[in-house]
Amino acid sequence: MKHGGDLAEACERYGGRTGDWLDLSTGINPHAYPVPAALPTDCWTQLPTQAALDRLLGAARKAYRCPPATGLVAAPGTQAILAWLPLILPDGDVAVVSPTYSSHAEAWRRAGRQVTEIGHPFAAPAQTRIVVLVNPNNPDGRLSDPKSLLDLARQMAARGGWLVVDEAFADVVPGASLLPHLADEPVLVLRSFGKFFGLAGLRLGFLAGPPEATDRLAGQLDSWAVSGPALAIGRIALADEPWQEAMRNRLADEMADLTLALSEAGLTVFGGTTLYALAAHGNAHGLHRALARRRIWTRVFDYAPTWLRVGLPPDPVARARLTAALAEAEKEL
Repeated sequence: MKHGGDLAEACERYGGRTGDWLDLSTGINPHAYPVPAALPTDCWTQLPTQAALDRLLGAARKAYRCPPATGLVAAPGTQAILAWLPLILPDGDVAVVSPTYSSHAEAWRRAGRQVTEIGHPFAAPAQTRIVVLVNPNNPDGRLSDPKSLLDLARQMAARGGWLVVDEAFADVVPGASLLPHLADEPVLVLRSFGKFFGLAGLRLGFLAGPPEATDRLAGQLDSWAVSGPALAIGRIALADEPWQEAMRNRLADEMADLTLALSEAGLTVFGGTTLYALAAHGNAHGLHRALARRRIWTRVFDYAPTWLRVGLPPDPVARARLTAALAEAEKEL
């Protein structure tokens, strides 16, 4: 699955300007964290300091419930971390639990690794040294419970391997996170800041796991890898527990409304998270095109022609626009 959020293709194929479009192609929270108007001036005018980085990491440790012995490193987005993983983990074949976010397999293949895509975390071939999974998974929202993942991690340890868990959407289901349960298992956990906080342009992500691995990533990153504004905003947002709890409740309510709207339009919602719904339709690609002609951008998948992924509309007006467009599209189809 490729990225969403770039309307250039939509405009090129279907016309209009980006402002004309309702972009439902991403899993980014449409209700962004309110960035403080009075950020410290020095976060813009001075190079990022170690003290500011330490404050961010402290806030992240608490928010993500990192065990004290776990290493934690910040980077300019988890997408950047994906490219570094083949350089900080041992040689060996890789298994990616699929279907999922395609950049995982692509990053390992670019590094020359043999990659096998598997349908279940415990289905990795015997020669596999690294298993990669997304939890909750994108696009179907599939969850793997922490106990099962710990069992898998111990199996990988027995063969000298590693488990990589991408928790990009775990903020909406914090109880699913493996991170608080880790001791010394060979597990690396990625956490994305921009999706839940709706600030994807800030480019901030984290890697947690055994210090031997996180220290290697820290050593590979250039000086000042995370910008001063990202350090400041990330620290404030990660420490704002009341906003996070209220947002989880709001997203759940709005996803219930979206699920109802999709169901009433004849789609079957069978997966997703509170940031995106995965629905089935007999002609998903045709519906995607019909919505695009009405300047609404969704996601379809080559490997699953009946799947349509719909991000959360930002407000009731946008949801009503989607509902009307679905009704028109069904008549057209």
